[in-house]
Amino acid sequence: MDSQGLAFAGAARQAELVREGEVSPRELVDLCLERIEALEPRLNAFRVVWAERARAEADQAGSRVRAGEERPLLGVPVAVKDNVDVAGEVTTHGTGAFVTPAREDSEVVKRLRAAGAVIVGKTLLPEFALWPSTQSATWGATVNPWNPDYGPCGSSGGSGTAVAAGLVGLAHATDGGGSIRAPAAACALFGLKPQRGRVSLLPDLEHWKGLSVYGAVTRTVADTALYLDAVAGPVPGGNGEPSPPSPSRSFTEAAATAPGRLRIAVSTRTAVPQEKVDPQVRRALDDTAALLRSLGHDVREQDPDFGPRPLITLFGPRYLRGAREDYDRAERPKVLERRVRGLVRLAAVAPEPVLARARRDAEAWTQQLLRLWDDYDVLLQPTMPRLPDRLNEQEGYGTLRMMGTSGRYVAYTSPWNITGQPAAAVPAGWSAEGLPLSVQVVGRPNDEETLLSLAAQIERERPWADRLPPLA
Repeated sequence: MDSQGLAFAGAARQAELVREGEVSPRELVDLCLERIEALEPRLNAFRVVWAERARAEADQAGSRVRAGEERPLLGVPVAVKDNVDVAGEVTTHGTGAFVTPAREDSEVVKRLRAAGAVIVGKTLLPEFALWPSTQSATWGATVNPWNPDYGPCGSSGGSGTAVAAGLVGLAHATDGGGSIRAPAAACALFGLKPQRGRVSLLPDLEHWKGLSVYGAVTRTVADTALYLDAVAGPVPGGNGEPSPPSPSRSFTEAAATAPGRLRIAVSTRTAVPQEKVDPQVRRALDDTAALLRSLGHDVREQDPDFGPRPLITLFGPRYLRGAREDYDRAERPKVLERRVRGLVRLAAVAPEPVLARARRDAEAWTQQLLRLWDDYDVLLQPTMPRLPDRLNEQEGYGTLRMMGTSGRYVAYTSPWNITGQPAAAVPAGWSAEGLPLSVQVVGRPNDEETLLSLAAQIERERPWADRLPPLA
């Protein structure tokens, strides 16, 4: 395998090649670092890269390989989003407002290390992960490797660009309203928002009041399955986090197993207000529905029952209070963007009684939506109603305009952060501009297995990972 093939092989295949002795961890990490050095000035995906530390960890991984150790990600270079702690490093949350290094790794970083992964650096995000675009006053704008005139969406845009450009085979990402799925959609990647509580958020146990989850963006479905097998599961002893039932098999096994005949509902309906869908996005949805019919699935048009209530009344209080709590932890709050400080001021409209009511109302709303899964196994929707944002498209936007723009991007993704159930972005072709298109598949609660199985079936029938972006 040549160097480009190795760089774009994906984390699961890279791990396999390390186990088989076809490539050493040091060779793999050196390749990753060489590509970062060459492409990062054009892409701006990383906030920091630890080259020497990564080489030392790769050498240690090589010793473990030679000793016969087996770990799922042994020697595989990965990146983490810069809103989780890595010991000894400042967690900037996409801002310049923090200066004190973290004392210890967050739980997800500990689990990646335990799985043998080599963490090469931290990826960029917008301030406090608040927007579905990746740009900030402190760190600048991240470029989409498919078209340099566009961004990779957000908030996990640095992770999306890093994986899409073959800088790493896997990157950690977070999702409080679509921040895994939107970058995956913009970068021709697979992005699964797991069930709430599947991956520990420790030490930030209730980020955005239960909206946020941890996952990854990856080139293949198998990569995400391997990642989940490595990092999912409750913290021993319990810590008050939700703990969903364990899957019936490994996620890797689920991704490798055909899904059987599924009942699939197709819809372009959003919660109030209804979003207009770009014709190219609609074509990708229709093409995917036709593909699934041809594979024997029972595919029918059926809308979820969102009811008449505007989504912002359920999502907004948790989002605003989450932003306020992040702001309160900032050491240099005055350096934050004006639109972020404006958003934080809006949190005054969501005092504790308003927040509590929004969470109570969300429970009834969730049960209303889940009636769809009495008759269907999966919901198929667009991931985003429009194409990815242009580079710096939101430059200069104020708080309210930024909130309005963001709401349109996450119209299809954010409801499932409220309900907590798993949902995934699956590549679905390319637009006339050469930009990736994507569809979202939503599963019943605790059922990542069906989504992985179905997405892998789509991947086999309509491969996406063999097409490389121009900036690669």
